[in-house]
Amino acid sequence: MEDQNMKALEHFEELRKRLIITVAAFFVFFIVSFTFVQDIYEYIVRDLPFKLALLGPSDIIMVYVMIAAVVAGAATIPVAAHQTWLFVRPALSPVERKVTATYVPALFFLFIAGLSFGYFVLFPIVLSFLMSLSGDLFATFFTTEKYFKFLLHMTLPFGVLFEMPVVMMFLTSLGILNPYNLQKMRKFAYFALIVVSILITPPDFLSDVLVIIPLILLYEVSVSLSKMVYKRKLAAAAN
Repeated sequence: MEDQNMKALEHFEELRKRLIITVAAFFVFFIVSFTFVQDIYEYIVRDLPFKLALLGPSDIIMVYVMIAAVVAGAATIPVAAHQTWLFVRPALSPVERKVTATYVPALFFLFIAGLSFGYFVLFPIVLSFLMSLSGDLFATFFTTEKYFKFLLHMTLPFGVLFEMPVVMMFLTSLGILNPYNLQKMRKFAYFALIVVSILITPPDFLSDVLVIIPLILLYEVSVSLSKMVYKRKLAAAAN
């Protein structure tokens, strides 16, 4: 019992160490991002056909904090993934260590791909559609804070959801997920993805469809990749 308590304490200390490193990295990236946040802001709004308005002196600070936090979060993903890998590495075989190490950069690139999809593909379509509903009946007036909250609402979830394939592959390599069970749960997974798409998009049918289709495709790709990892793992165990 005492030996088990010592091991549990060691695991807790190791987890604490990994969390501290990850949080420290986030704050470092946040400070660096905030230093250049005005340049990032100008890049985002450079092609807007209208001027954004401020309703209070603190609004722009809130926007700058949001932008810096997103940039810092994206930059912290490789650090967080590497720290997670270091935490579970003792329980992995040498082959599993080599395979799972490749997931660390993949998480970052998929997060950027998800943000890019939301920003360059989905966001312009949804914004154009919503603005077309007003026609000439209303004057277009966007506050800076609400515009960027809407932008993050349409992009940030995709950065997270696009990491689904790598997360499933990683959990499969650890023996936590079974791709054949994921296939059996397909109906429930589709329902959950539809609910997520409705929650993260504006209340219109076009936005929901534009989100649901790539999420379902992501799930199917994730299951296929998970199956590849699972078969490779079974083959390695048989040898």
